[in-house]
Amino acid sequence: MKKDRKKKNGLIIICMAGLIACVIMACGSNGDPSKKLMEFKEEKERIVNLFSPMEKTDPDAENVARTAMDKTVIMAEEELGVKVAYKTYTAENYQDKTYDDVTLDRVRNNMDDIYLLNPDTILMLAEEGKLMDLSGLENAKNLRDVVKTANIVDGKLVAIPQEVVAYGLFVNKDMFDKYNLDLPETPEEFLECCRVFKENGIETPIGANRWWLETFVLAQAYADLYNGGNTEAEIAALNSGESKYSDYMRPGFEFLKKLIDKGYIDAKKAYVSEAIEAEGPDFLDQKTPIVIAYWGAANTETSYGKPNFNMLVIGFPSKRGQMPVMSMTGCAISAEAEHAEEAMGVLNIMISDKALQVYAETNKVISPSKNVEVDCIPALKPLNDKIKENVYVLGSNAGMKVEQWGNTCIIVRKLLNGATVEECMDEFDKLQKEALRK
Repeated sequence: MKKDRKKKNGLIIICMAGLIACVIMACGSNGDPSKKLMEFKEEKERIVNLFSPMEKTDPDAENVARTAMDKTVIMAEEELGVKVAYKTYTAENYQDKTYDDVTLDRVRNNMDDIYLLNPDTILMLAEEGKLMDLSGLENAKNLRDVVKTANIVDGKLVAIPQEVVAYGLFVNKDMFDKYNLDLPETPEEFLECCRVFKENGIETPIGANRWWLETFVLAQAYADLYNGGNTEAEIAALNSGESKYSDYMRPGFEFLKKLIDKGYIDAKKAYVSEAIEAEGPDFLDQKTPIVIAYWGAANTETSYGKPNFNMLVIGFPSKRGQMPVMSMTGCAISAEAEHAEEAMGVLNIMISDKALQVYAETNKVISPSKNVEVDCIPALKPLNDKIKENVYVLGSNAGMKVEQWGNTCIIVRKLLNGATVEECMDEFDKLQKEALRK
């Protein structure tokens, strides 16, 4: 740790004069006494710096409102005798930058040891050689295959999540029953449900926002790729340029354009709407029967955890039936981490089955460990059943040279703002050409 940063973080604490004298005597009369004391204190406390969206700036502070991640950090602190100091997005006052912008800057400048990263930044930083290979961690052997698939770049496991995030369609089953509608499996069945709702006075059958409409596209684009038994070969063909991302994406964009043109989605409203804040009230008031959200929203009272109707969470329509779309953030370690050994030890405990069981039970989420299962609420059972059958599409895959989640979201927003399907496909072709030039 650099001397000026240690001072900034308040690690130099002037103790009893006798202690200072002992340190000076032990280290010799030459050098800065405060520096010797600082080295003595660091060796004793062993600090690991973690950057995340959460708040815990003082490693010794008691936090009574521990999150699931905090609980696993505490387990690592107690077992290893280290202190994990959180550096946070909110604490650093980065209102003018996105979380991704900040994490890219901090990793490239080696400012922390462990980072919680989004899928697009994981791929970008891994390609730059900025992330450590985590495949040697003892507890990495317990990870589900889907986790490894999503986070391996050039043969290196560069990030490990504490949860797998599954997206689905949150539907008002009572409204479907009212109009004698079965829950849709295919794009055609979904369109028919929307037609019936629209004809019965429901102005906008699908509540949407500017972030999550790409899930419709991804479900249709990669239903076969991830469920057809030829995943590695198909990804290799995309990465080599033999296959085009735009050919995969076209059906999903054409479907989304049809939903917009028929008025089933309000494109103008979606373009400027934040997730859940905009579409949530209408869904809870039973004015719209369908919204898009992630697994955790079904457990959260501030989201959709307590509807006054029968809610179910199902997969997105695809030619293979209802299809969950799965994405994941990941904990990564800087390739040049100052406290690399301690950071590896901390992360290894955070991803242990014992820690992940605590995490999963706290947040009621899907664990990245194949050995950890948590009962889900009845509303999530249709989505969970598909995932247990290994039926899913990955919305983020670090093994693809063109980042999927962020880029698809941006191009979908172009569609919402009036771009044609062909113009959107051109964007994917440009991204693929750029990736092939690297």
